[in-house]
Amino acid sequence: MRMKFNKSSQLLLVSVASLLVAGLVTACGTLTVDFVFVASSQAAGPNNYGQINVFEINRESGFMRQIPTSPFPSGGRNPVAEAISTDNSNLYVVNEDDNTIVQFVIGNDGKVYPQNTTNTPGIYPKAVAVNGTNLFVVDTYQPLPICSNADPCSGSVAVFPITVGTGSNPSDALGSPVANGSLNYWPLCQYGYISATDFTQCAVGATKDVITPTAVNVLKSGDFVFVTAYDSTATLNVGYIFSFWVIPANSTSVPSNVTCPLNGAQTAPTTVPTAADPEGTLCPVNGGVPHDMGVGGSGLGIHPTAIASDPTSTYVYVTDSTNNIVANYSVASGILTRISDTPTGNQPSAVVVDPQYPFAYVANSEDGTVQAYSMNNGVLTSIGTYSAGTQPVAMGIDPSTNHFLYTVNYLGNGVSGTVSGFELSPTAGTLVNSQNSPYISNALPTAVVAIPHGGAKSGSSK
Repeated sequence: MRMKFNKSSQLLLVSVASLLVAGLVTACGTLTVDFVFVASSQAAGPNNYGQINVFEINRESGFMRQIPTSPFPSGGRNPVAEAISTDNSNLYVVNEDDNTIVQFVIGNDGKVYPQNTTNTPGIYPKAVAVNGTNLFVVDTYQPLPICSNADPCSGSVAVFPITVGTGSNPSDALGSPVANGSLNYWPLCQYGYISATDFTQCAVGATKDVITPTAVNVLKSGDFVFVTAYDSTATLNVGYIFSFWVIPANSTSVPSNVTCPLNGAQTAPTTVPTAADPEGTLCPVNGGVPHDMGVGGSGLGIHPTAIASDPTSTYVYVTDSTNNIVANYSVASGILTRISDTPTGNQPSAVVVDPQYPFAYVANSEDGTVQAYSMNNGVLTSIGTYSAGTQPVAMGIDPSTNHFLYTVNYLGNGVSGTVSGFELSPTAGTLVNSQNSPYISNALPTAVVAIPHGGAKSGSSK
């Protein structure tokens, strides 16, 4: 016997079938490839906190949409930087106006849950990076009574050890900053330190200029950390790159071109870690004297804005917004050797290196573009320029497939911030717009990081 249905019954069955299919997709699989976390600095809510917009990326189209209940409060005022823990379970958000790092646990659905708030050692934190069980943060000013916007002083870098949590959604914990003698940070010194084993005071040089940090990068190997900075008091800004060796967890010999701090010991260690120099301690390269980027070939000065390194820990790239270039460096034992300079668009603000394919990308803030480059022996060669939103200031590559790239656009559409999504070619490095790009975020976005859906790899960002 054949059962017959009227039109209403047929529509009802179709609706039920659609819900069943949707339920099966939700339960058995998903098209979400990554979760992307965008920090927006415009104050919102009773505490005037910034916001964290959480997007999911469709693995087929690259389409980005905010998850339910997004955005989330950043836990502080004016968030300016983000980092992801190595196991992709925790998000760290740096809030500049509160001098804090807020740690969030990331749920399986991409939602973030605030856990702990930690003060940075210095004043006005600017950038953050995570490698292994260490978190590195740079502050605009050292925590000295004389330091303020009215009377600025040079910046600093600090290291927080990370205690990795356990369980399905582990909550990590930041320990106290690693000690540098009597300090819990390393000053950034134009002429290096007062002695070969005391890194608490700067050596006196010909001038007493203010060194302002802009960005931080840790090699994938975890061996060295680099901080970009510029001389903000000079008529022509001089660019600098500070280099530090990071003491590892396992016993090893101290490299010949670095010296580790005494920290109460009688002699400088030759093998580390020790009780005086534990894991995560920074040992300056070249006595703390930074690599001098000069004032640029045009004589206009140098203002480094962002830094990235390649997945082999062999090459480092630094953008300069004054001369509109990206400086290409090779790195060996923490020593940087300039290979060449590659032109960018106007006011480059961010740089990322593809962790799998031989390509790099630079966001040009003034032009509202992304420039794609091929990489060959550390040299970048332009292969195309693509329109992004208004004033892109940060970007990243999806960590699951390395198939999508996204920028956060500070001025967006003039009312809200935006996120521009691109699909990148793994063979050519070229970009095409993702479906329905750009996407709306809260106003004045400043930073972006991502994790894979399921948390298999580390994120990549500015």
